[in-house]
Amino acid sequence: MYYGPVIAVGLVLCLALRPWGYWWVGVPVVVVGFAMMLFFRDFPRTITAAPNEVVSPADGTVVAIEDLAESPHYSGPSRRVSIFMSVFSVHVNRAPFDCTVKYVRYAPGKYRDARDPDSSKVNESNAIWLDTPKGPMTVRQISGAVARHIVCPATPGTALQKGEKFGMIRFGSRVELYLPPGTEVCVGMNQKVNAGTTTMARFK
Repeated sequence: MYYGPVIAVGLVLCLALRPWGYWWVGVPVVVVGFAMMLFFRDFPRTITAAPNEVVSPADGTVVAIEDLAESPHYSGPSRRVSIFMSVFSVHVNRAPFDCTVKYVRYAPGKYRDARDPDSSKVNESNAIWLDTPKGPMTVRQISGAVARHIVCPATPGTALQKGEKFGMIRFGSRVELYLPPGTEVCVGMNQKVNAGTTTMARFK
């Protein structure tokens, strides 16, 4: 991973400069390496959601729950739940439901603070359209003020199980989940959620 070489370089600097009393020069490098290790952490998740439950696609805080009459990221009316991921969140994204990837649509854009509602309209993003047994869903990865790299290895035709990893956004961002209208949303505003384990919504 990225953090290994950084930590190694920092430790080498500490040891190499120790005889001259400048060992501290390598300390900031070691600190940066450990910060990167914290960011790229990815603990195993046990998926326990019921067959009719939708799980969170991201770790973070719920910042918006909306009913939309239309959206460029969903065919027809939808319910949208938005999650803000801070730099301290685990940034691996997971499939909200058993699905097959239909489209992946990348859009270049700006890098506004992901807590700003307007970031949904103007920031760099990547929308993954999903076909599920309960209807279409979309997970949209949105860059933030710090995040500058959206990762999504999933391609059209990829089959994903509920809670399976499909990508990540590096260093703080926003994730939006678009659900069929009438889906029961099970989270509230400002609630902390965890990818793959928090029940976001439920089909009746």
